This record gives sequence, structure tokens and C-alpha cells, in this order.
Amino acid sequence: MQTQDIAAGSERLVYRIRHQTTYSYALPVRLSHQMLHLTPRELPWQRCLSHNVDIQPAPQLVRSYEDNFGNVIKAFSLDTDHTSLDVHADSWVELTPRGLPQAGMSWEEAVALMSYHGAQSMAPGMLDASNFLFESSHVRIKREFIRYAAECFRPGLPVVEGVRALMLRIHREFAFDPAATTVSTPVTEVFANRRGVCQDFAHLMLSCLRSIGLAARYVSGYLLTEPPPGQPRLIGADASHAWVSVYCPGEDGGAWIDADPTNGVFADTSHITLGWGRDFLDVSPLRGVLIGGGQQSMQVAVTVMPGEEAQGLQLSI
Repeated sequence: MQTQDIAAGSERLVYRIRHQTTYSYALPVRLSHQMLHLTPRELPWQRCLSHNVDIQPAPQLVRSYEDNFGNVIKAFSLDTDHTSLDVHADSWVELTPRGLPQAGMSWEEAVALMSYHGAQSMAPGMLDASNFLFESSHVRIKREFIRYAAECFRPGLPVVEGVRALMLRIHREFAFDPAATTVSTPVTEVFANRRGVCQDFAHLMLSCLRSIGLAARYVSGYLLTEPPPGQPRLIGADASHAWVSVYCPGEDGGAWIDADPTNGVFADTSHITLGWGRDFLDVSPLRGVLIGGGQQSMQVAVTVMPGEEAQGLQLSI
């Protein structure tokens, strides 16, 4: 998803997010187990005011729990035959400005602190961040990514300035093209073709950051977009969004810097956080296994609206 950077107009912004996913199956599904990552996280700058999920056919039980990264998961099973599955998530979220990231330590110092040292314990914040140092299903550690990142991370540069330079370079050199990739396109192919979508650019930036030794995680969420001047906001026309969060060690657990390479901006009050993980697979909005179904199709419609626009409005998508 692409948009222009939107400045915060107040100290408190409220959004309504409506996320609908519809699966249609050619043959009846006999058994379906599903996990949802659709609950906005509680964060210092973000508060989930309300969150409801409507599932049809309705399961007997929806179980909520936290995964290893602290994301809320809703899980359910359907054991009666069905040829479609509709999941509607409706959330109200309040955001406050985060402020611009501080300069902090140099990137070499951060890498040295995060490197493995035998018999040396890590502070809790660093230990948590160490989960995001390595390769994962969609993130690769390769020499070509080290070379690409090296032009942005000059010697002695603070972490935040290196992150800014890399974010802007990807934004400048890669074209947003929804037809260029699928969810399974390797990050090396995205790098070679210089085209993709927000998920691809997040995986690419993560590959560059982890290749040089920085801890960085994949963030899943939403982005407020503005319709063209004079045009109404289209219901269901938005999409999920993805960006990265980079760890800078320090006192009090260190700091995470959220950067959006698709739009070339640091995340602020236009970015609504659902969850984070090593890559897309850890926070896929809806993921599951089923028996039966045959050929299937999926449709997704997302609406993100400022609270004053959404008050009293029935969103049918």
C-alpha cells in the first residue's frame, strides 16, 4: 500500500478499521482450523478501544492467546461442512504521536552489543531482540544485501540515520507493482527485479539489516490513506500494510525504530500496528489448515477511516 506522509493533526487520533476476508471453496470443507492475527496490539502510543470478530459459519468456540512475540491470536475450528468462510474484524484504535527517533549509538556499536559472546548474559530487551537477528522463511542473509546496505551505513553513522538512508534508498530505487510478485516470491527475486509491494520491501529491508548484524522485525498493520481531492473515501479499497522495526540497544531495554520503506517515512500516527514477527508468516492475518475444499478463492477488503468519519457509519464491505 502506498500513500503520502500524513502529518498528525492532533495529539490524539482515533481510527476505525474494518477487515473482511472471504474464502470460497469449490467443494465442501469438512474440517478447518484457523488462526487470526487481526487484534491491534496495545503499545505506549497505541490503544485498542474495541475489537470484534464475526465469523460465518459461526464456530462453537473462539480461543484467544498470545504467541511468542506477544501478539494476540484468535483460533477456531469448524467441523461441519461449509463452502465459504467469512471473517469480519472491526476495530477502534487510538494513536498518539511517537516523536522522531533519536540519534542514539552508532550502528557498529549496536552490532557489537548484539553479537554473541560466550558466557556473557544479555539484558532482557536485547535477548528479546536477538530473535530477529537471523534468517527466516522470507528473510535471507547474503553478501549482496551487505553490499547494498553498506552504501547507507557509513562508518560511525548512528543507527537511526543508517535506517533512514536504507529506507529512502529502497523507496527511491524500487517500484511499487502489485502484479510483480506473490506472497511466495523470494526476496532475492524482488532484489533483482526492483519491483514489488510493501511485504516485499519489508522483507528486503530486513534482509539488508540482518545481513549487517542489526536486529529487525517484520511489522504487520494498516495505513491510513487519503482519497484524491474532492473524491469520497472508498469503502473496502484499502489493504493490509507492512514495515520494519529496528532495534537500537540502550538503557531501559533499548529502542525500536519503525521505518516504512514503501513510503519512505518513519511510522507515526498513520500506521496502525497489528503485530510483529520474523517475517510475514509469523503474522499472516488469517492462516490455517483444512480437509476438503478443492480449489479455493480469496477476497480481502480493508477500510481504514478517521474516527470522526466513521461515527455512526455502517460499513458494509
